[in-house]
Amino acid sequence: MQNPYSPPQSPLDLISVGENNSGGGRHITPPIGVRGWSWGAFLLSWVWAVFNKTWFGLLSLIPYVGILVALYLGVRGRELAWRNKRWESLEYFNQVQGRWSFWGVVIVVGSAAMGMIAGIAVPAYQQYVHRHGGG
Repeated sequence: MQNPYSPPQSPLDLISVGENNSGGGRHITPPIGVRGWSWGAFLLSWVWAVFNKTWFGLLSLIPYVGILVALYLGVRGRELAWRNKRWESLEYFNQVQGRWSFWGVVIVVGSAAMGMIAGIAVPAYQQYVHRHGGG
């Protein structure tokens, strides 16, 4: 006979520690190590979304809506990726998301640097050509 005064069990008590519940959809509770800001999701929104099977991220291709979607993916992207795709382990998930963040920052900073170099070099070249009678 069951004790009528025993406390009810919560679903959290039933989940074993270290269980890989990735790919379980939106009704799962991601592990603590999944939460956090995602530079990869924020900076490479739609590409990151396709790889991580987070189809909501494709809305970032819509003008004016894209920045809001990118911000949302930056805040909640890691959790969405954990819920939507099956991962080998939490360590592997964090490694892959870390690489997305690294390359997102490299691509954006590199593009900005190339833009600044072009912004200085092109007018200087045009001035050089104009001064030396080339055009």
